[in-house]
Amino acid sequence: MEYGLVALWLALYLLLCYVGATVAAVLFPRFADRGVAFGIPVALTVLWLVTYFVGRVSLTAGVWGGLVVLVTAAAVAVRRADPIDIRAYAEVVGVFTLAFCFLVAIRALDPVIIPIGGEKFLDFGLLQSLLRADSLPPEDMWFAGEPVAYYYGGHLVAAILTRLTGTAGQYAYNLALAGFYATLVTATYGLAGAIAADRGVPRRLAAALSAFFVGIASNFSTPARFLIWLLPDGPARWVATNAGYELDGLAAGPGQFSYWDASRVITDDAADFVTYEPSAAFVIDEFPLFAWLNGDMHAHMMSTGFLLLAAALCLSYFQTPAVEWRRRLALLFGALPAVAGLMAVTNTWSFPSVAGLAMLTVAVAPADPTTLLPNSVGERLRFDGLGHEGLRIGIAVAVAVGIVAIGLLWSLPFWLGAASGREIAVLPDRTSLLELLAVHGMFLVPFGLYLYAQVGSALGTRRARIAGLATVGLVFLGATLDVAAVGLLGPLLVGTWLLARSPRLERTLPAFPTLADGGDGPMDFEAVLILAGAGLVLLVEFVFVKENIGRMNTVFKTYMQVWVLWAAAVGPVLAWLVARWRPSAESRRQWTSVGTRALVALLVVSTSLYGAFALSNHAEATGPATLNGTAYLNEDHPREAEAIRWLDRTVEGRPTIVTAAPAGYRWNPDDGEGASAPASLTGLPTVAGWFHEAQYRNDSVYQNRVADVEAIYTGASTRQRALLREYDVRYVYVGPAERARYGDVTIDHLSGVTPVKRSGGVVIYRVHQEQL
Repeated sequence: MEYGLVALWLALYLLLCYVGATVAAVLFPRFADRGVAFGIPVALTVLWLVTYFVGRVSLTAGVWGGLVVLVTAAAVAVRRADPIDIRAYAEVVGVFTLAFCFLVAIRALDPVIIPIGGEKFLDFGLLQSLLRADSLPPEDMWFAGEPVAYYYGGHLVAAILTRLTGTAGQYAYNLALAGFYATLVTATYGLAGAIAADRGVPRRLAAALSAFFVGIASNFSTPARFLIWLLPDGPARWVATNAGYELDGLAAGPGQFSYWDASRVITDDAADFVTYEPSAAFVIDEFPLFAWLNGDMHAHMMSTGFLLLAAALCLSYFQTPAVEWRRRLALLFGALPAVAGLMAVTNTWSFPSVAGLAMLTVAVAPADPTTLLPNSVGERLRFDGLGHEGLRIGIAVAVAVGIVAIGLLWSLPFWLGAASGREIAVLPDRTSLLELLAVHGMFLVPFGLYLYAQVGSALGTRRARIAGLATVGLVFLGATLDVAAVGLLGPLLVGTWLLARSPRLERTLPAFPTLADGGDGPMDFEAVLILAGAGLVLLVEFVFVKENIGRMNTVFKTYMQVWVLWAAAVGPVLAWLVARWRPSAESRRQWTSVGTRALVALLVVSTSLYGAFALSNHAEATGPATLNGTAYLNEDHPREAEAIRWLDRTVEGRPTIVTAAPAGYRWNPDDGEGASAPASLTGLPTVAGWFHEAQYRNDSVYQNRVADVEAIYTGASTRQRALLREYDVRYVYVGPAERARYGDVTIDHLSGVTPVKRSGGVVIYRVHQEQL
């Protein structure tokens, strides 16, 4: 186990946290901890933005320039804000360190960077490409000669940290994964704590619950299976059948548990809207623990901490009074677009979400959005009642458009270069009620109870019960009409919006019901997070990005955002229910106190079952602890291990290589499947790599390259020479997969092509372009 590297990376993160916290104190002056929990995302944002733009000329200059800008910003911030609260910093350090070490322990048990079971070859290849690159954008390791056609911003964050620590890529991959996870948990802890402090509920309780739900909890799939395991065979079969589960391999007991199953709860009938094979119909409904346990360093995971940074900036706006209009404008059009620009290159799916969060915040915040306008304009826009509400929404939409526009400018090189378009489609196969409850139930249950409690405070218990019964009716009506998400989430959206706006609506709409005596007040910023998550879930029921895998990408890239936003909200919600929900009748007060504590305990225990099973299975199936993601090569691929390491150690820069194509998730050399391992594990660009390139660019362009690769290995000598020149090839890799796929390889017959490395079943040829 590489304890020295763990200590080095942890020390770097905690140093970045301290420096970034000085800047965060200016951004979040009204937070309970003054933004210390967002020190790392703030610091990484500054580092990334400078590196991204200066890196167009020199990556090295960009990284060190980013450090200079960060330190300078911290020095300026120190003069404008009070010193960092050491106790708050120590609390954040404890949370981050615990989360970081937890994920390091998980990755050390299974650190392998393999092609199957995810996209680790894509992620590691991008990291290695960035470590080899002199400037941005990096060259595509699966499509030599062209910039990468994928959002690589998160991998750039990992590459910056790797360069600062001088760590080899095979170790940095797993350490960066641990850092992204700990950043997510810590940011969730900080955001939930800030919301709870504003609501007057126990801050640490709310923060700890939110951190648990984002870092440990699973969906309800595993608890449902656990209940089936406890039943006799007959009832188990009946329950499984009616719940839509296959009994075989599910109810036989914990011995049949697979950590993979909980991420595949939803299934679609893809044939309704995509002309592809029916096998493309599955949908991925990941949650954080599954994602990090699986170990991809993928965009939807690396962006989560920055999504919460955007949410925190929105909370800072929410807390800022109307008279501080300059500060609110700076947050909306200064800080948020910069984070949106980073998000566009890190995880394009989350780019619009930054603007959506800002739109909701402006629409429901206490400060009237007309105060953002010049006085002369604001005075002319004076409406009463619903007209004023419409004006608020109109200004909020305009703010969102402005954030998108400025965010596009922050990320302009990405859109002009690597970004690729996708077709927007509508009306996919919709998710059933049971599927929605299985995936989102652990959040919807406390949110529903929270709404009931708040409506009871505003309108009285009797009316709250009527509203509750009406909601149940709408849920079943929606399920009957195949719009289960509308029936389930529609009342949540409407109720949350009205409660979030209720104090202002009381002033603008005389007929709006006032809060009952003894009420604890309406919703605050948690409403923005609830609305944002519900809106995203509803959106993907009707609109999706059309690819060769149906709405699979749309759902799992969106649902991760939903999970993160709702996890930050659920801690304050549960803490309020435990500490502040006090019905008027004494008997109900006692019952409510016991019931809410039991609900919290039940949610924590049930959503912990997945982690208990998954982590125990994970620990039993592993070897010696290490963070070396390529150590497995000696045992699993002994014929190629030394040759690949030779390429990684010896070959400098980014010369083009040739490997067997097409490639994909399987590395079975004797079957001609090489998975582009020499390119993916070194970052050296190959002429044609994984079949993903057919999606990134187009199928005909990719297939042309596949045909050229075959000609390089087996074609006529004149054709071979022409292609080697066309792609500026410097090395030709001939291993077991190449021999199995192409049979009689003739590349060694060319003058100017000489063997430079022989190892096991591999010969690597050096191409001397001047001698061809």
